[in-house]
Amino acid sequence: MNRDREKGAPQTAGGMKQRKSGSGAKPVRMGAAGKPGKSGAAARPGKPNAFRRPGGRPRPYGGDARKTAYLALADVMRRGAYTQLALNARLRSNYLRLEDKQLATAIFYSALENRLRIAWHLERLVEHMPNDVVEDILHIAAAQLLFLDRVPDHAAVDEAVKQAREMGQEAFAALVNGTLRSLIRARDAGTLSLPEEPEAYRLSIASSTPRWLVDKLAGEYGFETARALIDYRPDERTVTIRPNLMRYDSASFSAYLDRLGLQYRESALPCAFRISGGGDLAGAPGFRSGEYSLMSEGSMLAALAVRPERGWNLLDACAAPGGKSCLLAELLGGSGRVFAWELHENRAELIRNAKKRLRLDNLRVAVRDASVAREDCFESFDAVLVDAPCSGLGVAVSKPDIKYRVTEEGIQDLCRTQARILDACARYPRPGGALVYSTCSILPEENEKQIAAFLERHPEYLPDPDGTWLPQDLRPFWQNGRIQLLPHRDGMEGFFIARLRRLR
Repeated sequence: MNRDREKGAPQTAGGMKQRKSGSGAKPVRMGAAGKPGKSGAAARPGKPNAFRRPGGRPRPYGGDARKTAYLALADVMRRGAYTQLALNARLRSNYLRLEDKQLATAIFYSALENRLRIAWHLERLVEHMPNDVVEDILHIAAAQLLFLDRVPDHAAVDEAVKQAREMGQEAFAALVNGTLRSLIRARDAGTLSLPEEPEAYRLSIASSTPRWLVDKLAGEYGFETARALIDYRPDERTVTIRPNLMRYDSASFSAYLDRLGLQYRESALPCAFRISGGGDLAGAPGFRSGEYSLMSEGSMLAALAVRPERGWNLLDACAAPGGKSCLLAELLGGSGRVFAWELHENRAELIRNAKKRLRLDNLRVAVRDASVAREDCFESFDAVLVDAPCSGLGVAVSKPDIKYRVTEEGIQDLCRTQARILDACARYPRPGGALVYSTCSILPEENEKQIAAFLERHPEYLPDPDGTWLPQDLRPFWQNGRIQLLPHRDGMEGFFIARLRRLR
């Protein structure tokens, strides 16, 4: 049996690498016996079958990790929870060793990132899926069998059957067992397959990207660039953090990270650090005491594009959860004011919490609708940041549920909202001031086309050609006052940033 990893297979969370997948085995009927038997796969060496909790009670290897992954997946796919919030909540609510946290994270992301591909294979093995619980149990187990290299087959199958029984699905335990053993046989025989034609359909299933989105990206970027965008996965999952600039510079924060024993490398951005294997950084004492913030590099660049100067009055018009507002307040060194507006009170509270955690006295938070112009704010700000509501497709690598949530109709609604916010905020910068527009999207209609239409409506604005605030490697892509960051090219989130200067 060939267990060789796919060449260039992307790294998943927890250090487990993906392996081959491809479906072609006899379907298992609901309620079929699915007699237990050898899977044809010996347990891989190097992993114990059990370990003991404090107090001595044994539990199966990874059992709680698989349950945690299952619960987090159900939270996302069945109850609309957001990826990282769902996973963090489940990790915190269960006692797990570090190894099992890593395993749960790896299983969860593998199941979510490959959901359409797994569904394709399961549809060819199960004539009728009985319910959502059984489907999610099978997805969790299939993710281990097809994409995680170090999980023993017997552990994945046995724990899935156990889960079915624990979740009140005893009647379908044999279905779960038989389906997964059929999947193993098809995998080992090399008979798992993907659709051959058309090429866009094959890419859709192989990458677990909805077909309409494949077609859309291919139409905007060309098929090969679309494939590169869709297939991109970082070599390693890292978390980007930045220091509280009121307390640290880059050198002193490096020393702080060294004292914590964290593995990191500095980004090309000033004071941005990529952390490897740092665990729950948002729950660590240093985060709670305001030493650092978690923030993506694309988000940092959007704030840096404002190019704030000491004493300025700034507006972050769509501010929650507050990362850009806080960075701007820190860049002002406690001088001036940053006004952070948010439409919803519960999200405005997130900004207030960040302000308190980081001790930023020059940050002012208010519940405001940025799409409604306020005459009392006309020409009141040196610069305005509009980080507009968007599809979020530029961050789908770290939030894979996004590609399943976005619809074509939803994108058109977002574009109309973006235009209303831009028009309302156009009156707020003083003459000579700046308007910065950003999204975490890779769709031109939310980005380049949105700004082109805005400039037609507002001749008082011109693009700012100065891109010297960008890291050197990104400056060639700063054209006509804007830049589209592409994950496969730039190694960071797919952000769009435009900087416009008000003439009058």
